[in-house]
Amino acid sequence: MKPIEEMYIWRESRVLVNIIYDMMKMCNDYSFKNQIQRAAISIMNNIAEGAESGSNAKYVNFLNIAKGSCSEVHSMLYLCEDFKYCSFDERERVQSKIKQISVGIARLINYLSKTK
Repeated sequence: MKPIEEMYIWRESRVLVNIIYDMMKMCNDYSFKNQIQRAAISIMNNIAEGAESGSNAKYVNFLNIAKGSCSEVHSMLYLCEDFKYCSFDERERVQSKIKQISVGIARLINYLSKTK
């Protein structure tokens, strides 16, 4: 397995974390801000943790958690738009990035599930 720094999905999830942190700079709702930031970080960290887990089955489990966190951030971005933390275009752009990450995770899950 490649080092995480060479993995497209990990690098893109790192970019996503930075985007979310920038987006939340003006957010005064600590609970909301904390939730979306933690969900974004969860994507990146579960990819990394899974890569070091020692087995494909464990890695797939971590990747499924990362994929779930993608869905959480995707959903919360609608609220970011509703609460005026981002524009319609910004939300769509970030959701597009999340979809790319999620598809990459799904492909890795599929590969690992076929590899023993």
